[in-house]
Amino acid sequence: MSQQLPGTAVSGVVRRWIVYAILFTLVAIAANGVSSLLGRLLDVDPLFDEGTYGLALALAYALIGGPLALLLWWLVWRRLDDADRGSVAWGLYIAAMYVTSLVVFTVGALSTLAALVRGDWQPWECASAIVWFAVWLGHHAMLRHRDKGPTRLATLPVVLGAAYGLGVAAFSAGRTLQGLLDTALLSETGLPLGDPWWQSVLQSLIWCAGGILLWWWHWFRDGARRFRGGFADVALVLTGILAAAGAMLGGVISLLHTGLRGAFDPSASSRDLLGDLALAIAAAVIGAIVWLYHRRIVLERGERTRAAAGLVEAGLGLIALASGIGVVLNALLAATVTPLAGSDALSLLFGGLAALIVGAIVWVWAWRPLRVEEGAGGPARRVYLVAVFGASAVVALSTLLVIGFRIFELVLDSSGGVVERVRAPLGLLVATALVAGYHFAIWRRDRAAAPASAAPARAFDQVVLVAAGDAQPVAQAIREATGASVVVWTRSDAAEPASAETITAALEGVEARRVLVVAGAEGRVEVVPLAG
Repeated sequence: MSQQLPGTAVSGVVRRWIVYAILFTLVAIAANGVSSLLGRLLDVDPLFDEGTYGLALALAYALIGGPLALLLWWLVWRRLDDADRGSVAWGLYIAAMYVTSLVVFTVGALSTLAALVRGDWQPWECASAIVWFAVWLGHHAMLRHRDKGPTRLATLPVVLGAAYGLGVAAFSAGRTLQGLLDTALLSETGLPLGDPWWQSVLQSLIWCAGGILLWWWHWFRDGARRFRGGFADVALVLTGILAAAGAMLGGVISLLHTGLRGAFDPSASSRDLLGDLALAIAAAVIGAIVWLYHRRIVLERGERTRAAAGLVEAGLGLIALASGIGVVLNALLAATVTPLAGSDALSLLFGGLAALIVGAIVWVWAWRPLRVEEGAGGPARRVYLVAVFGASAVVALSTLLVIGFRIFELVLDSSGGVVERVRAPLGLLVATALVAGYHFAIWRRDRAAAPASAAPARAFDQVVLVAAGDAQPVAQAIREATGASVVVWTRSDAAEPASAETITAALEGVEARRVLVVAGAEGRVEVVPLAG
């Protein structure tokens, strides 16, 4: 294995970052220039006249930036070796340009199709979609190239593409369902003249279909569903659990709020209630569908991912519960100043009750306070408790400052009452104090229950894996089994790497801060503990 001098290695890293940053810039400039020229060719408006400035800029971008981008790409591509493929800079460039081109071309294409529904031709959006689709297609081919594709961060573009497609599909599905429900619930009120109800619904449906196609392409065809650990699990929890469950929770709270107002608020009009109902139902239904699907996926993952998803769900319920307590207290304080019935305070009270009820149910289901001793001392649980307590401290400090400001304002300006000025921050302060007190007590209880001489979570911090071919699946298996970070060095020969099970088994019982693992031919594995 060839060794590089430290200065040479550093200069190589700097060279890669500079070259790939310039390449990204040149590709973006060239794509914008070509799309601008193509947009002029597709524009059929006889009155269009942008002047010479825009045309000159597009020509410069296309005719100067384009050849420079192609030349630099050719130089990079022909000199790409194993060191470049294994660098973070190359993987990050591919991911950044892949996602950028994906977003730009899908927005242009879907905007063009949606505009055609109302008979509007968008030549510039269409041109942007065509050019950036070519850029995306090229970088997709580079990502999948057997000899030139990145070996680090190779899954990042696929995961981000799946998350982007899911977001577009879910948001557009919600808009579609909301439009249908609005039409059904408010049909007697009529719609704006010249805007048939089906146009907006069909436009949202086009965006929804495009998002589903993007998500399917990355999730199933490119295999994002099979990725395990690292950023793949983080994206799964953030998009499939946090965002989806948050939308579902908000929709259910809004539904309950609307039901309470309809049942007990005589001042609430049917139009106001029905206007809020469509959005609430759409958010609850679409959020529930996305959440239920991804929760089933989470249950197939490792213990850390399942624990993280459960804590995210508990955190969402806790936020709703604490918000409900603060809003209810705010409404009750408002009732001491203004009569509760027939006032905004009644709607505020119902909103707080809805958040309190739904949040309490979700929090109890996800957190299981009656079995709080289970999992005491787990790293995810400890981080969650410290994060909740720290966030509560920040919120409490902020509300104290607001209360002090309101009191001093009252002293300097006697208009208004003290209750009316401080009721909102006071409600938030009480809710935050309850949350902080409870979680601090749980943190102390977990800390006292943990063994005093608990063994470390792993015997080593870093594994240097030397293997031939694509060793990323093996590296991921080592990360999941040991919790250590893994650095992959690619062998220059074609030795068939050992299986992940063989390597993880060989690491059992090894105690060192850093470990060198050499995967040889015919399944041979050599484990070398390193000093320092």
